Amino acid sequence: MAEYQNLFTQVQVRHAPDPGLPIPDPHNRGELSVFSYWLGRIGDAQIGPVHLGWLGVLSLMTGGLSIVLMGLVMWSQVGWDPVQFVRLLPWLAVEPPSPEWGLRIPPLAEGGWWILCGGLLTAAILLWWARMYLRARALGMGTHVAWAFAAAIWLYLVLGFIRPLLMGSWSEAVPFGIFPHLDWTAAFSIRYGNLFYNPFHMLSIVFLYGSALLFAMHAATILAVAKMGGEREIDQITDRGTAAERSQLFWRWTMGFNATMESIHRWAWWFAVLTVITGGIGIVLTGTVVDNWYLWGQQHGLIPVYPEVWEAPIPAPLPGELDGPFHAPTPEGLPGVSSIAPGAWSSLPGTEVSVRFAAPLTSALEVTP
Repeated sequence: MAEYQNLFTQVQVRHAPDPGLPIPDPHNRGELSVFSYWLGRIGDAQIGPVHLGWLGVLSLMTGGLSIVLMGLVMWSQVGWDPVQFVRLLPWLAVEPPSPEWGLRIPPLAEGGWWILCGGLLTAAILLWWARMYLRARALGMGTHVAWAFAAAIWLYLVLGFIRPLLMGSWSEAVPFGIFPHLDWTAAFSIRYGNLFYNPFHMLSIVFLYGSALLFAMHAATILAVAKMGGEREIDQITDRGTAAERSQLFWRWTMGFNATMESIHRWAWWFAVLTVITGGIGIVLTGTVVDNWYLWGQQHGLIPVYPEVWEAPIPAPLPGELDGPFHAPTPEGLPGVSSIAPGAWSSLPGTEVSVRFAAPLTSALEVTP
């Protein structure tokens, strides 16, 4: 049986750079091509030629300007101190306008920078999508990659443009920043009754885990038959008695169905694309159609309805038990808890204290003789 090269045994052959297929506009394709030994250890050693065209140039310009402006705004927040900028970078952010501005354009210092940076970044992403689509058409390929990218762009537009537009305020958008973005996600979920009860969020997680599983299973299957040339698709077309049929037989034995060289990629494409499509639908519906996903789940039988009041007796402490630096009577004015005067515990021997919890998130102390 023939043994083929793999990641650990491949031989790097230096030859004239492969220019690729002829294209209608070869003047937009760079001539520079180099080889990298270390890139050749994990894939193709040749770098270039690269085709940019005017779409690629505009995309890099607008995207680069957006990133630079974000960096300058964040740098200004630490007084232009380069050390503090590097140290605090994960916590710095370009915040959207405050709610009082609605959908109006505020001054730069009050959210205008967010609109300018977001507009430039959006332009860069859309220009790159157009470049990707046209490059696929120029090579006679299908446009599957472009439409998969468009699905991710849908979620990006939902978070930064579509939902704020429906809510009537730019303040509903996501800030630019690492931890501020994560904080926004957590606050967003809490504000609307836990996003985990959003059915489209559930679907998004299903497709996310499913696509990860399919991708890992497909990759592992091809690697398992790499010594038989499983990744050499031309060889498998002309001689189907080795890797291809073994891998399909393995899937039929273990998964219960035939996964062909084509169908497994179609499964993985749909799972990955539906991850962001369903996630975007769930975000659009949050705050516009459903204000509280927890209550929505209760109304539709997704979540059990718990009793509104639960009361349990708690034995009253004996005199002196609450003395010490870490124990003290309930302070006056504690929100949601009736105040107990200092020394009241010792004046109520033999009583019971019941703690009453009532939705939503309120509590009261009731002293009964």
